Amino acid sequence: MMSEQETKLRAQIVEVMAAMDARGLNRGTSGNVSARLGEDMLVTPTGVPPSMLAPEHIVRMAPDGSFDPTGMKPSSEWQMHWKLLQLRQDVNAVVHCHSRFATTLACANRPIPALHYMVAVSGGPSVPVAPYATFGSAELAEAVCETLSGQFGTLMANHGQIVVAPSLKQALLIAEEIEEQAAIYWGTLAIGGPTLLADDEMARIADRFRSYGQKKRP
Repeated sequence: MMSEQETKLRAQIVEVMAAMDARGLNRGTSGNVSARLGEDMLVTPTGVPPSMLAPEHIVRMAPDGSFDPTGMKPSSEWQMHWKLLQLRQDVNAVVHCHSRFATTLACANRPIPALHYMVAVSGGPSVPVAPYATFGSAELAEAVCETLSGQFGTLMANHGQIVVAPSLKQALLIAEEIEEQAAIYWGTLAIGGPTLLADDEMARIADRFRSYGQKKRP
């Protein structure tokens, strides 16, 4: 019998995929989402558009990479999701999408620099670009993990963007903000380029972000 936690996570994954589609962060069957479930992982299936996705379609994968063969096949990017969740015990969710401006910069191999304080939502002073590797490959998983390091978001060369976060909601919000910063950067390039914030200012901003927002009540 499925636990309450699994039922909730499956529904949230479907909601995040629908939100990415509605907000223009994704199109068609591109992009994928995963969440940690104890020692296992829940991940979106391959080739199913958000409009047709249902909680029962979400694939549960065991630590050895196995899944129910009578159900749907997992995303072609499942190795990348799995490796990130294994290496980053501070996060519980992964969101990958092909949002237009982030993908434009990724295809130009242009990191998003410190042009605005909100760039810091990525967990660093800039949003880097992971080296290119074929989608769905172990090499891509390695490249993304190495580039992300301790940050929450990175661009993926000639591909898109990927975000890790403690929750699905946070991962979606960070992905949306990275797309916004990518759009702003793209716009500044058309008028001569941005004026960047200094490293010490970005460090102050990072410190501010640690205490930003409403504290959870006990």
